Amino acid sequence: MMMKMVATCLLGIEGIVADDLKAMDAQNVCAENGRVFFDGDETILARANIWSRYAERILIVLDRFTAVTFEELFQAVKALPWSEFIGSADEFPVKGFSINSTLHSVPDCQKIIKKAIVESLKEDYHINWFEESGPVHQIQFSIMKDEVTIMLDTSGRGLHKRGYRPVGNDAPIRETLAAAMCRLSQLRHYHTMYDPCCGSGTILIEGAMLANNIAPGINRNFDVDRWGFVPESVWMSERERCHDLIKTDTDFVAFGSDIDPHAIELTEKNARNIKVDKFIRASVCDVAKFNPTTEKGTLITNPPYGERMLDIRTAEKLYRVMGDKFVRRHGWSYGIISPDEEFEKCFGRKADKRRKLYNGMIKCQYYMYFK
Repeated sequence: MMMKMVATCLLGIEGIVADDLKAMDAQNVCAENGRVFFDGDETILARANIWSRYAERILIVLDRFTAVTFEELFQAVKALPWSEFIGSADEFPVKGFSINSTLHSVPDCQKIIKKAIVESLKEDYHINWFEESGPVHQIQFSIMKDEVTIMLDTSGRGLHKRGYRPVGNDAPIRETLAAAMCRLSQLRHYHTMYDPCCGSGTILIEGAMLANNIAPGINRNFDVDRWGFVPESVWMSERERCHDLIKTDTDFVAFGSDIDPHAIELTEKNARNIKVDKFIRASVCDVAKFNPTTEKGTLITNPPYGERMLDIRTAEKLYRVMGDKFVRRHGWSYGIISPDEEFEKCFGRKADKRRKLYNGMIKCQYYMYFK
């Protein structure tokens, strides 16, 4: 059965998510701000959940329509085939947002949508009470400039939660953003990677998973697993495909360091959790003593900065140290994410390329040096 779906993502990486979905054989891929729409069947739904390296979650799009009154919203939602997805005992909470729309009250929209679904299910199941004790079917809505999108979340926990990082350091970077930085730096399976501010190892681990083509969702489950909507044979086939596509003969190695011994312990533990520890060498070291031992390197890092851990003055001092240590050298590239507009000035040279990204709600630039 062909469906319209949407992958939500951090702002700034929509193009990367779109390319990722095309590589999975998704059809009619179309990027918007913070989300990418696509078409596919149950196999693509399972594949998108297991393989999405940069997306936050995968949702089935049930309908898109215009509504400027609660009655229009109610009738359009009630008309949808809810019983095809939701069983008589299943849980179906509703959440969403409204931006620049006539129907601006989110709690009221939630109530109307919930009521419409209940009325639809009453007619199909011929019951008046829904105990909602079964599997969760999280319904999401977005209303932007009066255009309503009604969706079913198939992922459950966000796709950035790969399962290897139960505990982070003070300010861990989101796994999907770390993966996107590795992609933007064109990390390959034959590269030597460095992160001299590795924290709990997220960038190193995402780099190792990307370089060795390890599916991010290889070890986790999704809400749609429990619906019975995707045949078990599809899940088995897709998970088997995951293992078949892992690169087993790469030259990849990643060197991580951090001034905090506890961070190094976390890096090693998290790497073991996802079974990429054989690719990672972690040690306690101040970035001021960064002294790589290889001829070539791909450095990708998320240094502590003012809004995160250090005060601005200390952070900018660190950028100057980095500028001294990360020298122009054939075979080397450097990727550094920072929200500081003065970064290039402190670092000592203009980036060869920069890309606006969001680390949570913090607007950042990803500064790339490769010339």
